[in-house]
Amino acid sequence: FQLQASGGGLVQAGGSLRLSCAASGFNLETSFIGWFRQAPGKEREGVTCISRRGGLTSYADSVKGRFTISRDNAKNTVYLQMNSLKPEDTAVYYCAADDYPYYSCGYYVAANGHGMDYWGRGTQVTVSS
Repeated sequence: FQLQASGGGLVQAGGSLRLSCAASGFNLETSFIGWFRQAPGKEREGVTCISRRGGLTSYADSVKGRFTISRDNAKNTVYLQMNSLKPEDTAVYYCAADDYPYYSCGYYVAANGHGMDYWGRGTQVTVSS
């Protein structure tokens, strides 16, 4: 099972980026998918999560109204649209999956990814002021 996050980069404050999380070796459709981030010197932080069919989502307060998670199960990919980026959004962003979700999306975000089974390599997002 592999997850690969991509789409990171350097952007000015106020700008936008769209991250992608692609899966190989398993069907994302059966999984809850979350995005998490870790800034230098800080602990991992939950950003957002989406349920299997996308009907339920959860967001950290720090990104509500600016970030949007979505999924295209036909492409086996989950996206994170990030708008109005701030310097404090600078971090390595990771996607993770739980293919037998026991917890709610809200839990995965609040617990900073505890319970997620599969993690991809991260993608760096840097927001300059």
